[in-house]
Amino acid sequence: MKIAILLLTAFAPLVDAKSWKAGMASVDISPAEPIYLNGYGARTHPSTGVKQRLWAKALALEDEKGKRVVIVTTDLLGMPGAVSDVIAARLAKQSGLRREQLMINSSHTHAAPMVEGNLGTMFDLNAAERLAIHNYTERLKDQMVDVVTKAIAELKPAHVALGHGKAGFAINRRVLAKTGAYVIGTNPQGPIDHDVPVLRITSLDGKLLGALFGYTCHNTTMGGDIYEAHGDYAGFAQQAFEKEHPGAMGMFFIQCAGDQNPNPRGKFEQAEQYGKELAAAASSVIAGKMQELNGPLRASLRMGELNFKLHTRETFEEELKDKLPAKVRRAQYMLALYDRRQPMRSTPYPVQAIRFGKQWTLVALGGEVVIDYQIRIKKEFAGEDITVAGYSNDVMCYIPSLRVLKEGGYEADSSMIYYGKPGPFAESVEESVMATVYKVLADVGRKRK
Repeated sequence: MKIAILLLTAFAPLVDAKSWKAGMASVDISPAEPIYLNGYGARTHPSTGVKQRLWAKALALEDEKGKRVVIVTTDLLGMPGAVSDVIAARLAKQSGLRREQLMINSSHTHAAPMVEGNLGTMFDLNAAERLAIHNYTERLKDQMVDVVTKAIAELKPAHVALGHGKAGFAINRRVLAKTGAYVIGTNPQGPIDHDVPVLRITSLDGKLLGALFGYTCHNTTMGGDIYEAHGDYAGFAQQAFEKEHPGAMGMFFIQCAGDQNPNPRGKFEQAEQYGKELAAAASSVIAGKMQELNGPLRASLRMGELNFKLHTRETFEEELKDKLPAKVRRAQYMLALYDRRQPMRSTPYPVQAIRFGKQWTLVALGGEVVIDYQIRIKKEFAGEDITVAGYSNDVMCYIPSLRVLKEGGYEADSSMIYYGKPGPFAESVEESVMATVYKVLADVGRKRK
């Protein structure tokens, strides 16, 4: 009798694992025509070609009770909420997929086409350049709906397992200069997280179907002098993974990398090196012992509200005289809102949680989130495995912690110029984000330690 009980216990996780269904699909989202690449304001003309193909990839998962989630990764700088919402609405109509069941993450490569609604005040675009961006965005919406639909159609029994590795090329970029201001540089003493979470998908006979892996680092190995589309280290990581595992799909998601950069950077050889390092970390995890995940799947998405620091019309009237063109464009946009008696006082903020049984929770935060949020959420919800993604569902601007906001610098203030936001957030920003985090985690049954 004891032997029988031991055998049943040993095989219980595998029986549960067989109750999963998984489906994966991909679509090439590389630009078909010259288009402005996003991320670097120093660029002066549209793209000249494609250095590396860009992809949107979808992983559909279904538990034994038929509950689904779909995780989509994209080689884009950021997906605006307005675009994500259109995609989600179409999928709800076509596939019955509820909004909380769909997570869209952008790798934040700084060499992907501009998408309407993202960093709208960065460039002074002419009509033809705006039309190219509009056409790309409309095509992207169709492609995103198609790739999710295909992933759902591919749902088949599968095993789902989780593990963690390490990669070491990211560094905190916030440096206190002699002037007393925080600038972008390399700060080995700054907060960082080298964790590489890996979700492995295999068929029931053990064949590797694909893996979803993450890292906390800006995709900025290459600078704004490059006019060919590419996926930076994340693109190379997915390529290297798929080369090592023929027939399997590699999917990258970025975590809270708002103040993290590759180090050193500036050469394609470095981007390829970092990609191979990340792929090797994921492959090492897959080759080792991993935790089989159980259901049920639970998902929640809530919209918070983040307030900006108080501003007046006079602030932007004065800004019209500034020598920085992007600042003038921001001022014009803000004054137009004042004219309509709709000054921008806050921004909606999406927070999502997907929980796998009582083993792993994936939290997805909107915006360019700094590392402090990742560290805080992991600390406050220690015990059961938790991963925190940034750049998810809406990339509206940087999301500084209170520490970073008080210190100032690019992530706290000047980046808002290019995102078309009125200025820094109010000091309530961190607690407002966390209040919504607490709600979605409570929704999926996750409690603070």
